[in-house]
Amino acid sequence: MPFMPPTDSMFLLAETREHPMHVGGLQLFELPEGAGPEWTRETIEQFRSGGVSDLFRRRPKEPVGVLGNAWWTTEGSVDMDYHIRHSAVPQPGRIRELLQLTSRWHGSLLDRHRPLWETHLVEGLQDGRIAVYSKVHHSMVDGVSAIRLMRRSLSEDPDDRDCVPPWALAPRPRSTDVERSGGLDPLSLVRGGAAVAGDVAGLLPVSLKIARDVVRDGDITLPRAPKTILNGPVGGARRFAAQSWEIERIKRVAKSSATTVNDVVLAMVSGALRTYLLEQHALPEDPMTAMVPVSLSLRAGDDTKTGNATGAIVVNLATDRESGPTRLEEIAYSSRKAKKILRDLSPTQILALSALQMLPLAASPVPGFVRYTHPPFNVVVSNVPGPDRQMYFNGARLDGMYPTSIVLDGQAVNITLCSRDQYLDFGIIGCRRSVPHLQRLLLHLETSLGELEQAWG
Repeated sequence: MPFMPPTDSMFLLAETREHPMHVGGLQLFELPEGAGPEWTRETIEQFRSGGVSDLFRRRPKEPVGVLGNAWWTTEGSVDMDYHIRHSAVPQPGRIRELLQLTSRWHGSLLDRHRPLWETHLVEGLQDGRIAVYSKVHHSMVDGVSAIRLMRRSLSEDPDDRDCVPPWALAPRPRSTDVERSGGLDPLSLVRGGAAVAGDVAGLLPVSLKIARDVVRDGDITLPRAPKTILNGPVGGARRFAAQSWEIERIKRVAKSSATTVNDVVLAMVSGALRTYLLEQHALPEDPMTAMVPVSLSLRAGDDTKTGNATGAIVVNLATDRESGPTRLEEIAYSSRKAKKILRDLSPTQILALSALQMLPLAASPVPGFVRYTHPPFNVVVSNVPGPDRQMYFNGARLDGMYPTSIVLDGQAVNITLCSRDQYLDFGIIGCRRSVPHLQRLLLHLETSLGELEQAWG
């Protein structure tokens, strides 16, 4: 009966009906050439009859009560018919119907009397593709680790028929600084920050140095944002939207404007949020900000460690600017200034400082806190590395890999994108009650990119 570290159990203890604490993903696959209806049936049978790793056999020792959620127990027998579900989209079988199903599934809590995961294999799409939606509790696996497991279950060879699903794979041991800090998942930064809380002796002088930089430069974006409709209490229901964009389009804008791909992505998000909030008559006068997990190379000359340092920066989205190119310039400047501060810190200091910036999220369940305080930032935008080439699962071609993350009180929208071969796959999850017509953000993202292409493409 292994002990559950506090950095894991906090996701169980913080979970309520309004705040499901699982992460997930929606994948689209094109069936192998010549495959018929039996392919899906055989895949379901393979999923249900295969092995399950120890990680995916875990559940809280006592699902009811605080102490029982601080210890894991391992199920000897897993009810695979319960965890692996065969589903279908209603007619006419558009992506719209698939996203509606995903929204409903992602808003429901996992059963703590069972291992904390489930997978839906979905057919009935009018274009003949199949979909796989999976979710796993954040106490077991963070978002980045879940994507890593998904990548390991795939093959570059379309003729490979030996692929096994993620729950049958043993997780690899974490070794690099990025992995120890939880990768680029913002909630994992909280997890990693708590894990190193006792090793922050150098944080006070670092904080004083940052304060001096703020006074001297006067243009560093601080973790205090204007209130918007995206930053209030959330309900339990979710709405999910997803779409892919060609990476090459974004790279062309980045090259022409002397910015980065992440800068262009943030400019797309900025333009989309600005237009969306204008439609809702809710755009704040002050510029909105985004919390962005980043991976930074360690300081030159420090050869005592390998890997990358992972941290979080707060970036000015310049939503008060009407011009898309102007927003991109201000976003790139704000991002460079924030990264410059982190480059002067050790990996531990980066992680601790990043966690401190997100501490207000931990206080969001306190009654009245969200209502009467300013949010540290308005939205989380995460870019998670995915496979850099075309991948297959037992001959089925991967056509989409859309992350589904967590929303909290004060952060009613989460935007996570995953790179895949020649695409960036955007997954947008939001509170169904406080963020109406969330799917319109997809249209506005495309319009925003088009404006940037017209100026810089």
